[in-house]
Amino acid sequence: MSVSKSESASNQTVYAILFSISLVHLLNDAIQSVIPAVFPILHSSLQLSFSQIGWIAFTLNVTASLFQPLIGLYTDARPKPLLLPAGVFFSLLGVILLAVASSFIQVLGAVILVGIGSSVLHPEASRVAYLAAGPRRGLAQSIFQTGGNIGQALAPVFTALIFVPFGQFGIIWFSFVAAAAIVVQFFVAKWYGNAGKNRSRSTDKAAAAKQPLPRKTVAYAITILILLLFSKFVYVASMTGFYAFYLIEQHQLSVEKAQLFIFTLLAAGAVGTFMGGPLADKFGRRNMIWFSILGTAPFSLLLPYANLFWAGVLCACIGFILLSGFSVIVVYAQELLPGKVGTVSGLFFGLAFGLGGIGSAVLGNLADATSISYVIKLCAFLPLIGLLAALLPSDKKLNVQQPEAAPAAVNA
Repeated sequence: MSVSKSESASNQTVYAILFSISLVHLLNDAIQSVIPAVFPILHSSLQLSFSQIGWIAFTLNVTASLFQPLIGLYTDARPKPLLLPAGVFFSLLGVILLAVASSFIQVLGAVILVGIGSSVLHPEASRVAYLAAGPRRGLAQSIFQTGGNIGQALAPVFTALIFVPFGQFGIIWFSFVAAAAIVVQFFVAKWYGNAGKNRSRSTDKAAAAKQPLPRKTVAYAITILILLLFSKFVYVASMTGFYAFYLIEQHQLSVEKAQLFIFTLLAAGAVGTFMGGPLADKFGRRNMIWFSILGTAPFSLLLPYANLFWAGVLCACIGFILLSGFSVIVVYAQELLPGKVGTVSGLFFGLAFGLGGIGSAVLGNLADATSISYVIKLCAFLPLIGLLAALLPSDKKLNVQQPEAAPAAVNA
């Protein structure tokens, strides 16, 4: 049977769009990750307690988690390309307010704006990645997610190079980052509004043709994925929000040097994220999800007792393994609920932020009641929850079709 030109085009990978949304994801997550990265600065300049720091992280992440599923559900029915640049505009406003904030309440207002910006970006950008992927969904989601992980990894470097020397007002430089992201988003929105419509109809038709799993199986699998996200992102919250304090307290490191360990974890995570999708396309998504969480446990359990050299090595191992699985979890969930790309993406990105935010608030209060050392040692056990990945339906049950060969790129 012959394949039309439009159908052939819809089955190819648009790398220009994938790398564009990856760049925006990098810029957006760099802005968002600046907030936990400057906790030591805010702790000193505004005299904040660990509990207040935990509530700042909670507010940022829960704001994003509440809005993302709603936006994903809305855009599945009514795609809105102009939401892409509009979302980053909220982040721009948040950056400006955070740079001049002089109280705990003003900081909360700033992080709410940044959280709204992220909640708009992730569902729609993830849908764009799905539409531009062709048959290589694991690779496409990894390209998109790698940008975010690189942005997160850069935040500790910015803290050491900008915020320590220039203080809180140095955050104002990120207004230029947000402006650049808005420009790129207009380019992506133009493609989304044209070629994206045809691809959306094609992918939705293919999704409708798949044999859906029983509702009980889907609900069971989604519950397991949520528990896996809990273990992953509460542990990440413990590291990005509190491990620097642990290093300062236990090893008498400066803020700049402590942030380098967080950078090591997140930079290795960016590499792991990029590798996770292609490896899942080759070895199976369930296998990759299992490895990405449970495989972290030996390293996380050793970390609190390691000297500085081995702490750096363990941070790299933890980051690479743990963060290799999130893009795979998103694609796996999209296969569980075909035709609901925006809803699934919004739900899982929202859960990632929400669980991390709740974890930050709880861990901040726990640190005030006990110690930073106790929190880090307790959270080291979280990756053991990865054992539950063995209970997920196999890739075969999801009717996942592996790509036979890499498709040709399509110019945007």
